[in-house]
Amino acid sequence: MAKPAEPLLERLAARQLVVVTGKGGVGKTTVAALLGLALSRIGRRVLLLETDPRESLHQVLGIEPSGGKVVPAGPRLWAQNLQAPAVMEGLVREKMPFGLGSVADRILAHPVYQHFVEGAPGLKETALLGHAYRIVHHGGRPKVDTILLDAPATGHGLSLLTAPGLLADAIRDGQLGEITAEIAAFVADPARCALVVATLAEEMPVQETLELIALLQEKLGRGPEAVVVNALYPPCGVGAKGPSEALALWRERRQLNERELRRLKAGWKGDRIELPLLPVDRSPALLEDLLPFLGGARP
Repeated sequence: MAKPAEPLLERLAARQLVVVTGKGGVGKTTVAALLGLALSRIGRRVLLLETDPRESLHQVLGIEPSGGKVVPAGPRLWAQNLQAPAVMEGLVREKMPFGLGSVADRILAHPVYQHFVEGAPGLKETALLGHAYRIVHHGGRPKVDTILLDAPATGHGLSLLTAPGLLADAIRDGQLGEITAEIAAFVADPARCALVVATLAEEMPVQETLELIALLQEKLGRGPEAVVVNALYPPCGVGAKGPSEALALWRERRQLNERELRRLKAGWKGDRIELPLLPVDRSPALLEDLLPFLGGARP
């Protein structure tokens, strides 16, 4: 008898890094926060990392903006807004011997350093992933089991995952080459790093999702751990009441959702989580209402 598939949350809980990506506007940050909350509820110590400088993760978690610091977001759950330049600056200052802060300041202000940070392909992406790698492998405060990264939108999300490998190929020698190779191996290891794609059941998001899955299989040799379909219109019942125009629009949106779900299912045979559109603002209340739907992974 075939062994039953391990539930999605248990598979994600076994990973050290879970990267959530998807087309802009599909609710990617909400999905990342939802997964982070769910993992914390089953006992994992989770750090949610956000890379968008505009900071929106705090809204759905109901906490103050991170401002670059690690802030509590609930039992066994923390959040941090993380920017690559800040990570790079921290590394420079860390490598300076005690008392040489003025030297670090001159390095950081030097045009050669600025040009290198801005121009080196894949450096910023590798710095962000390196931050996650160091936390789970070398410890940090707080100590966490899983880092859940709210990654940039679809195309940039793929660049994030492939950057360490490209940089490792370009820099083979020295301490930087060694560290980059370790990060590349970390991201490429499906036992340590997983990817989740957020989407809407609409034409463009589904198309981008299918294209991303194909590119992941081509570039990394594997697809996502799951696709999360967000904000599905509920079926419009026979007895539904309301203005005829509103009901017609409701039925039209539901039909569109069903058509795109069929297309997604035809192109993706892995786990699919379906989250309903709820009349709740982006807030902790929304996460609580969505949590029960995470157990309903569909093949």
